[in-house]
Amino acid sequence: MATRINCSFHNSLWLLNPRQAANLRTARFHSRLRLPQSLLFSAPPRAANGALYCTNSSNGSATNDTFVLTTPLYYVNAPPHMGSAYTTIAADAIARFQRLLGKNVIFITGTDEHGEKIATAAGASGSSPREHCDVISQAYKSLWKDLDISYDKFIRTTDPKHEAIVKQFYSRVLAKGDIYRADYEGLYCVNCEEYKDEKDLLENKCCPMHLKPCVQRKEDNYFFALSKYQKPLEDILAQNPEFVQPSFRLNEVQSWIKGGLKDFSISRASVDWGIPVPNDEKQTIYVWFDALLGYISALSEVNEQPDLQLAVSSGWPASLHLIGKDILRFHAVYWPAMLMSAGLNLPKMVFGHGFLTKDGMKMGKSLGNTIEPNDLVQRFGSDAVRYFFLREVEFGSDGDYSEDRFINIVNAHLANTIGNLLNRTLGLLKKNCQSTLVADSAVAAEGFALKEKVESLVKSARSHYENLSLSSACEAILEIGNAGNSYIDERAPWSLFKQGGPASEAAAKDLVIVLEAMRIIAVALGPVSPCLCLRIYEQLGYSEDQFNALTWTDTKWGGLKQGQVMAQPKPVFARIEIQTGDESEDKVASKSSKKKLKEAA
Repeated sequence: MATRINCSFHNSLWLLNPRQAANLRTARFHSRLRLPQSLLFSAPPRAANGALYCTNSSNGSATNDTFVLTTPLYYVNAPPHMGSAYTTIAADAIARFQRLLGKNVIFITGTDEHGEKIATAAGASGSSPREHCDVISQAYKSLWKDLDISYDKFIRTTDPKHEAIVKQFYSRVLAKGDIYRADYEGLYCVNCEEYKDEKDLLENKCCPMHLKPCVQRKEDNYFFALSKYQKPLEDILAQNPEFVQPSFRLNEVQSWIKGGLKDFSISRASVDWGIPVPNDEKQTIYVWFDALLGYISALSEVNEQPDLQLAVSSGWPASLHLIGKDILRFHAVYWPAMLMSAGLNLPKMVFGHGFLTKDGMKMGKSLGNTIEPNDLVQRFGSDAVRYFFLREVEFGSDGDYSEDRFINIVNAHLANTIGNLLNRTLGLLKKNCQSTLVADSAVAAEGFALKEKVESLVKSARSHYENLSLSSACEAILEIGNAGNSYIDERAPWSLFKQGGPASEAAAKDLVIVLEAMRIIAVALGPVSPCLCLRIYEQLGYSEDQFNALTWTDTKWGGLKQGQVMAQPKPVFARIEIQTGDESEDKVASKSSKKKLKEAA
């Protein structure tokens, strides 16, 4: 552990020379404050407990119409895995929904590119750290493109503007008196890049997360005075219980804080690949005092001079930090304390989702048991991948991947319930009505219960989206498809058309009703499977520009009008067929058709 000595005289910091500090040695540490006066300046005023939730001119500028959403900045020691993709898919669905509500969305993602593991990975591949980071960062961007991720800002922690803002933030916290220097000795997990308490380790001093032995390490580092913020953090969570979600994650965070907070290291003397500590080139800033600032540095405009306060004024505080539960402590404890120290607003919510598992274990690069997201997208398409993980994993809890279940769910929901309903309805319309609607959908639905049921399900879907219950939102929207299938089966318009006269007229209106339900599905499911929903919308005679201009108000019943001409029917989602041949592994028969569908979109 580290011990802090903070002697304050007239709001300045007492400087101890090494000989004085040596007298303060204990069995495991000695403290040596060496704080450069050139970096000391007054931090901006803040509330009594250091936490500000309302926005003001000095601490933030986000308005009610602005929704700032972040994923973690992903560590580039290895290419992206499905766990990273899952977080980003979920974030993208949330961002798209908020855009439908008319919010000014700033969706931030990026890569964390400093640290010991990065330098090691680069050396193993025979490249420089910079070259390694360029390759892996581009791999993330390519995967996000394939998964139809609509991010607004992609920040790299090696960007010069990020480095400048990190140094300004560090200096502000230093001026507050919350940074000190000390020796530290303990058990260190290289994969976590974190010191561990021995009581938290498994047999043979193995990290419970990475299942690898921790190593004994002693370093001379700078520390952040986290313990100083125990009471303010307790107050924040008591007064704002929605700050950490889901609610059971809040219990975890409160338990951590109640157990007592320890100051943590914010620099490394043994790591060259990082941002130098201001006025101490022998130390580099440690990952959390670096990467977390990416949420703010990303707000800087491309052509403006990097400035912490200017970046803050461009959208901070974040509306939502979306993270995996393994980094909840850093976002729900460390980060708020750091922001309080710097006099900045706290994010409005930190949501820690569960892990994706395979064979009952968390998927992760360090464990070597990942599912390759690029392979999934190439085989099944982005719509299927996005839908399965958002529909089948209750957001916030752990979820397990099985290829058999993946295929069964996607075929049943997207190919059958939604795709087949649209295709057979448009086929009947083409055969009997020259692909033209005979009535306004609002008029056609008079006297039928389907309209009221769809409206109720749309209301439920919106509520689920707003509460980040993405699986339930998908379920409600799928129920619209189920209701449409039940309606058309009960009405049997193919038989009514054969009777002619009033029966044929009623059948033509039935098709309008079902197609209006499909139009609403295309709007409501758009955040989850955007390419599929675009194809549906185009089948209904609309353009891509019209689809991109949709808002949530377009889920209101009555969009389809008399005389509208539908496109020629063609499948919007190809069923995945598994063929077992001479090879030991199954082959996906619909791979080429899926690629064609995506290209058509």
